[in-house]
Amino acid sequence: MRIGLVSPYPWDVPGGVVAHIRDLAETLVERGHDVSVITPVDDDDAEVPPYVVRAGRTVPVPFNGSVSRLVFGPVSATRVRRWIHDGDFDVLHVHSPETLSLSLLAVFIADGPIVATFHAANPRSRVLALMQSPLQVRLEKLSGRIAVSPAARKTIVEHLGADAVLIPNGVHVARFADAEPLPGWPGAGGALAFVGRVDEPRKGLEVLLDAFTRLRAHRPDLRLLVAGPGEHDGLPDGVTALGLVSEADKARVYKSADVFVAPNTGGESFGIVLLEAMAAGTAIVASDLDAFRRVLDDGDGGLAGELAAVGDPVALANACSALLDAPPRRAALRDAGRRVVGQYDWSVVATEVMHVYETAIAGHHGGRVVEQPEQVVAEAVRQILP
Repeated sequence: MRIGLVSPYPWDVPGGVVAHIRDLAETLVERGHDVSVITPVDDDDAEVPPYVVRAGRTVPVPFNGSVSRLVFGPVSATRVRRWIHDGDFDVLHVHSPETLSLSLLAVFIADGPIVATFHAANPRSRVLALMQSPLQVRLEKLSGRIAVSPAARKTIVEHLGADAVLIPNGVHVARFADAEPLPGWPGAGGALAFVGRVDEPRKGLEVLLDAFTRLRAHRPDLRLLVAGPGEHDGLPDGVTALGLVSEADKARVYKSADVFVAPNTGGESFGIVLLEAMAAGTAIVASDLDAFRRVLDDGDGGLAGELAAVGDPVALANACSALLDAPPRRAALRDAGRRVVGQYDWSVVATEVMHVYETAIAGHHGGRVVEQPEQVVAEAVRQILP
């Protein structure tokens, strides 16, 4: 099958959606499919896989209190149109079409079977609200919709009045299970690990650092391993910051800890770091978020991890301390995690995605092509931005 994947976010900037697209593409290639991914790439010198087609750089645009990196306009539309024409895809799979980027342009331009995956849970999305208008993107062209979580599915239903197949994010279980710890870790004094952007407040590193300082008062040899992009000033003693790491080294980070900690404070529709920790066989302490509860659900009324009150460093410290003092409990959680994560292996997830492709192709009846999609997207930008 000839499959075209569209990434709205730059390939060379770490993020969950890009990682999802990369892993899906590699899994499909391994199965013998002809896959092409069109994506922004901000660094002209960045190395990309042979299946990646560069669509230019992103433009920083103030949006909703932050800065989004978007790609739109006539040059981008021309590149997407040429890629779709030359690819002659059996199915086009766009990701996060609610963003003003390549995925939105591709939906306008393409007239074959289109599948869209919605990754985010955003009940107040102004972009999705605009999509309800007949003057905006015609999402009825979609032949299939996928949501990676119940929260993302709810967002689609509430904004678009349409349902979606629930297919979660995937993880290459074997890659994490077979990893080796970093030299000298975890050590006799115990070790915690954090993976995520260190400068993104909702990832909760500040909460974890507060909890870690409390723990160190009674466990002077306890260490914390932090992996992820971004800068942080004034890390306390006992913290080792690795910065951005490769996928292989990220797996080693999970293996280097007695307890993986996910202190996120909100805004999560899923919990890919929890899957990775479970795949690596590391016990988990996570914030008590609905998205995290769903990922950790063992199917028998229990959880494959411990939960702590959101944003509460005392509760987080207590949960970590309890696990550090209970090797049998950590072993039980590791076993539960291995059972849970099996259903998220890419061997399972990719098969479910392929079923959606096949259904979309079989049910496709054609769609309307917008001749000047960049103008429509530009109008959406003018309505949304201040």
